[in-house]
Amino acid sequence: MRPVAVLGIGQTVIDEHWDKSLREIAGEAAFAAMQDAGVEHPDGLFVGNMLSPLVGGQNQLGAFIADWVGMWKAEATKIEAACGSGAAAFRAGLMAVASGEMDSALIVGVEKMTDKAGHDVTAALATAADADYEVEQGISFVSLNALIMRRYMYEFGWKHADFAPFSINAHANALHNPFARLHERITVEQFEKSAMVATPINLLDASPIGDGAAAAIIVPADQVRSLPGRPRIAVAGSAAATDTLAVHSRKDPLFLSAAYLSSKRAYEMAGVERMDIDFFELHDAFSIMAALSLEACGFAERGQGPRLGLENKIRIAGGEIPVCTRGGLKARGHPVGATGMYQIVEVVQQLRRECGPTQVDGAKIGMAQNIGGSGATILTHILKAE
Repeated sequence: MRPVAVLGIGQTVIDEHWDKSLREIAGEAAFAAMQDAGVEHPDGLFVGNMLSPLVGGQNQLGAFIADWVGMWKAEATKIEAACGSGAAAFRAGLMAVASGEMDSALIVGVEKMTDKAGHDVTAALATAADADYEVEQGISFVSLNALIMRRYMYEFGWKHADFAPFSINAHANALHNPFARLHERITVEQFEKSAMVATPINLLDASPIGDGAAAAIIVPADQVRSLPGRPRIAVAGSAAATDTLAVHSRKDPLFLSAAYLSSKRAYEMAGVERMDIDFFELHDAFSIMAALSLEACGFAERGQGPRLGLENKIRIAGGEIPVCTRGGLKARGHPVGATGMYQIVEVVQQLRRECGPTQVDGAKIGMAQNIGGSGATILTHILKAE
């Protein structure tokens, strides 16, 4: 397998894009990545998406978007892994280029979520859970995470307010990200008084949905030269793992086994340890997932994830492991099938030193982790500036 590098990136603002179709926002991100890379005709297209057939009534996204961006005759396919679809598409493109099957690949994560009523989108998101044993019983995706969070608080003695730093940090960082959906600072008081969604998860624990697309062009690393002020961004580690789809079937529902396995494999592939990671774009769809991800990836002891936030260790300035440096899912927004690609784009931005006030000083190694469902599919990628 040959080394692979990210040559170009592109993204759209996450918002309610009433005036744009799914193909248009996908095209915006794709064209931006191709222009950034200086590549007009990639060999293949991999599209990460979860909800297009359920919310937009459109399948066949590979051909659908290939047609729109002028990639006629190229191989194109859609990859679905619930909220992990973006990273799953990136991994598929990575394997195609690393194997030598392709010399370039365009990966686009895209989601259009605001064209249907909220209850329809909630029902569509619930398809990431077990249809027979969870959804059939009336449970929603947010309520599954609420059950996990409630049990976590009971087992380890945390209060709801102890999770506030995760959301506060994300919102503070999103202020400086022009592509983020939310640009408001929040306080602990606002966090505690926020409207309840599913006890104990309130509105400020949860990430907002939205419409958006993010894209990248990848090529063999030997085709990319490191230039002054713009290092080569190598894909050093890539791994995926799964757990049971239903939360109640897990040996330990308070530990993300798939996050542990995928991060362990990615560390080994990249030849690094967790202390070598300069920043971490984690999947904070809910604040409980931020804590569980930090623990599974080795940044915190079991049951101690919230402590990193309370002790200011997740901040960019002086933090031990800065997280969600561009706002994370919580404030950048969570267009589910696109999220994994937004994370990849943001890691590349950090390694290129393009993040302005939220730049992690001296960042050389960044990690992104994308979660599908409530932890059933988890993909971890490690990128290095060379």
